[in-house]
Amino acid sequence: MPATDVKSVAVAAPCGGTRPVSAPGAAPAAAVTEGWVHSTETCGTVDGPGIRYVLFLSGCPLRCAYCHNPDTWHRHDGTLTSVAEILTDIGRYRGFIQAKGGVTLSGGEPLTQPRFVKALLRGCKAMGLHTALDTSGYLGAKVDDEMMADLDMVLLDIKAFSEKTYHRLTGAELKPTLDFARRLAALGKPIILRYVLVPGWTDHDNEIRALAAFAARLGNVQRVDVLPFHQMGEHKWQERELNYRLAGVSPPSEELVEHTRSIFRDAGLQAT
Repeated sequence: MPATDVKSVAVAAPCGGTRPVSAPGAAPAAAVTEGWVHSTETCGTVDGPGIRYVLFLSGCPLRCAYCHNPDTWHRHDGTLTSVAEILTDIGRYRGFIQAKGGVTLSGGEPLTQPRFVKALLRGCKAMGLHTALDTSGYLGAKVDDEMMADLDMVLLDIKAFSEKTYHRLTGAELKPTLDFARRLAALGKPIILRYVLVPGWTDHDNEIRALAAFAARLGNVQRVDVLPFHQMGEHKWQERELNYRLAGVSPPSEELVEHTRSIFRDAGLQAT
């Protein structure tokens, strides 16, 4: 990583909020002990069980049409931050998150920085904290056995269930994500499956049924979260002069959301 005269500090936000991480200071340490951070959320309730410290890392290889955080795509859009600083900040919230919550590493795609993730997970487990990784699974091959041992749960975003739809939506291949899901199943690692429902894109019953059957066969999917598409990130695309392909697409109706949940439930899965 390039030298810099800025060293970041993971600054905690009030409960329910996020804020960028940045502060002046000394030159950074070795690359293995630091990475690029977008922001933190100190009282998250939707990124894993309980109340959680959520760390959003910068960098992502996918270009999802519905992405509401295109400001996390490039690693250097974040702030270089040391593992020690982050773990110190997490330690301030240990009493709040240790009992039923924990720490979730999200993004962007956290696995664009696997050594950084590995160090953070090791530090969290040393504090006795529950750990979760929010990932598309596209870079799942970067999770080595040591990192896997420090993971308690994976929030796995399977964004579509045909190669054609997945590539149209993300610009990437589906297979690496499915391979990662099978590996997690073989190890008995709990999964919360996330599926963003976009009218005209990911609302095809045949694909959803196929995904539900796949998830049921895995045997380690604790829950499926059907997430209705929204337009809250459109302004970020406009600010960056990016081509936003979902302009004008309306959020799914509650009837469509409930219908999609019912498909997963029919396969024997809990769906919310």
